[in-house]
Amino acid sequence: MSIVRIRDTKMTKQFRAGRSNKLTLAAFATAALLLGACGSDETGASQSTETIELPEGVPAEALVQADGPVSLSDIGLPDGFAIHEWAQVDGARSMVVGDGFVVIGTQGDAVYTVPFDGMMNAGETRLVAEDLTLPNGLALIDGVLYIAEQVQLVRWGDAPFDPANPVQTPVKVGPDLPDLSHHGWRYMATTSDNQLLIALGSPCNICTPEGLQGSIIKVDPQTGDYATVATGIRNSVGVTIHPQTGVPFFTDNGADMMGDDTPPGEINALTQEGANYGFPWYGGGHDRTPDFADATPPEGLVFPVMDMDPHAAGLGFIFYQGDMLPAAYKGSIILAQHGSWNRTFPIGYRLMHVMTDADGMPTSKQEFATGWLDKGDVTGRPVDVKELPDGSILVSDDMNGVIYRITYSAP
Repeated sequence: MSIVRIRDTKMTKQFRAGRSNKLTLAAFATAALLLGACGSDETGASQSTETIELPEGVPAEALVQADGPVSLSDIGLPDGFAIHEWAQVDGARSMVVGDGFVVIGTQGDAVYTVPFDGMMNAGETRLVAEDLTLPNGLALIDGVLYIAEQVQLVRWGDAPFDPANPVQTPVKVGPDLPDLSHHGWRYMATTSDNQLLIALGSPCNICTPEGLQGSIIKVDPQTGDYATVATGIRNSVGVTIHPQTGVPFFTDNGADMMGDDTPPGEINALTQEGANYGFPWYGGGHDRTPDFADATPPEGLVFPVMDMDPHAAGLGFIFYQGDMLPAAYKGSIILAQHGSWNRTFPIGYRLMHVMTDADGMPTSKQEFATGWLDKGDVTGRPVDVKELPDGSILVSDDMNGVIYRITYSAP
């Protein structure tokens, strides 16, 4: 599919992987260093298209690459499910579904949109905006588009978003966001009362966050007023509102350099505004960080509602509400795991199915879609999950620059 540019201005550098390459685990570890991410499982989503100098001590052979993009025939799904390429979007990250279109953010400088028809067929990918700073977070309120960049939240015009004429004048809303690129990609969700929740990562592997770092803030899109509703967060790049209870849930990536099997990743529930979720005293779950092992944690910390596999890097997820999938999926979580780099044997690079109770609290988990990891070679990195009106599922992959569509028909 071609990309239709709405205005002819030069795009700045974007970090992405070519569709003809797949990175090995070693390449991801190197990419993490090259991108200055200093230990985030969620970092190093892709490789630079420019020539780079290796940091001191990193051997050239670490940049091993294997030929060939992911083969969708290698993706394992339960019986009756099928996956196919739905759209090509460079560096596709978080998504938001509107009325007949999807808007897609990136870790580069651009935002895109893909229209779809009544049969859920994708149209041409169009450029919405460029020259932004890590425009990863997206939301729609009354049809109006909001974009969370690293440094700020902007309203993309005052009229409902029009995918046929997407260029608008951005208007800043709310506070300045921490201007640090490490864990600087924001994720955003809309609450049941049309407020915006923005996850702000801690700019480190293990450190003491300052100001708005390591928090979730709630912003009034009309006034720009904001409040901090959660602290003690290392790096959340997935926030979802439970459709029945209105409770926000969010993923959080555990600290690196603590071992292959520690700490766990997290699924958290924000049941009380102002809660502290334990970082940096805890690197993930109940696992203490070595840096703060002798420090006394504050009282009243909130621990995850479910621990996930260490370093699997859980990102975007949904509470499935559609009717296409079998009844067992109704109300449960479909979660993207971006994959590990700080682990001897890689893990993640898959979708997980997390069963829940009536309030959305996780009860058990199992793999749902696998095959982007083959004997240590990585062929794709799932980022976000969204549901189309017919109940099929979209999954973004920032390594391949692809959005997949997963459908189901009874076998």
